[in-house]
Amino acid sequence: MSASNTLILCWLGLAALSVTSVQLGNTGATLLMTGAVLLAALGKAWLIADGFMELRHAPRMWRWLLLGWPLALVAGVLLSLALRG
Repeated sequence: MSASNTLILCWLGLAALSVTSVQLGNTGATLLMTGAVLLAALGKAWLIADGFMELRHAPRMWRWLLLGWPLALVAGVLLSLALRG
């Protein structure tokens, strides 16, 4: 697959995940919906790191750092929501 096709598919995936997260956010503020929105955010982070930044073939450390940071943020948000109520 050519680089331009990959970028177009990544862009379409990001657009779909963005629309999905907005629609999920409008359904209600339950812990399950919050988890679904955060899962969509993780998918977007993965697409950005592997697709747009082309870190698929980068050293493992860079991929772990760039994919671990959004995972840590999601864990922090879920932890703060769980401790809140």
